[in-house]
Amino acid sequence: SGIGRNWPWASGGSSILAEFGTLHLEFVHLSHLSGNPVFAEKVMNIRKVLNRLDKPEGLYPNYLNPSSGQWGQHHVSIGGLGDSFYEYLLKAWLMSDKTDEDGKKMYYDAVQAIETHLIRKSSGGLTYIAEWKGGLLEHKMGHLTCFAGGMFALGADGAPSDKTGHHIELGAEIARTCHESYDRTRMKLGPEAFRFDGGVEAIATRQNEKYYILRPEVIETYMYMWRLTHDPKYRQWGWEAVEALEKHCRVDGGYSGIRDVYTNHESHDDVQQSFFLSETLKYLYLLFSEDDLLPFEHWVFNTEAHPLPVLRKDDGNKEENQK
Repeated sequence: SGIGRNWPWASGGSSILAEFGTLHLEFVHLSHLSGNPVFAEKVMNIRKVLNRLDKPEGLYPNYLNPSSGQWGQHHVSIGGLGDSFYEYLLKAWLMSDKTDEDGKKMYYDAVQAIETHLIRKSSGGLTYIAEWKGGLLEHKMGHLTCFAGGMFALGADGAPSDKTGHHIELGAEIARTCHESYDRTRMKLGPEAFRFDGGVEAIATRQNEKYYILRPEVIETYMYMWRLTHDPKYRQWGWEAVEALEKHCRVDGGYSGIRDVYTNHESHDDVQQSFFLSETLKYLYLLFSEDDLLPFEHWVFNTEAHPLPVLRKDDGNKEENQK
């Protein structure tokens, strides 16, 4: 029909940050391939709108009202509803051969706000990323948020020289926390979300957060951390996940999610999510591959793990990007 529609459950009919903010790589690449600038112009306009808006404490809320052009509920998450927006700020800069200065600035400004207002350390020494709701923190971290460890480490390259090690270390701390969320379950597979309150750390306390649906984000962070540090623990942790997947998720015809990773009894949900093939297994393959397979200096992975070539400043020969 050509009529734009929104999710009925979205806050006040608002658009979702991780949806309208996760088009940049694909649209810019489409303009590059087609020679038609209209696609890149569309996503650049989204960025301009966001830049004009006041951001609470420098953070980007998950909802934006498309009619008023103002933020909806002041709910900030680096996991669901927000996640890939931040990832695409960094990756837009990387895909541009590090010429997209606006994307770079927006990313590092956002990371600074995230560090100030969302990142906390538990009494047991685990670094986690809380959610922000109207100025109050909810000490919960979703499995989706675990991608951020890899993002922080990948972003070390553009940070000031005195901050490079800090970004790598922050990525390592998030990777450790997410590994703990796996290691503290009976099945050694991570829950959908885990908490740092009520006397628990990195453990799901609500029944509707105890499931595992073959998500890739923890493996994704292991892959980035391995490529950037070559610390063997990331391959070790990845192999632990492989063994758990084989033991608990393998079924006739494929792999299934688990309804409760804290029990001894395997209750399968009988669903193999599409992202299991496109992301979870791909990141595992890359984790155990040589660095010259899709090297980071030539390729950027979009949020669904599809590789897109870095667009060189002097790219008169498209084949050069794909060597």
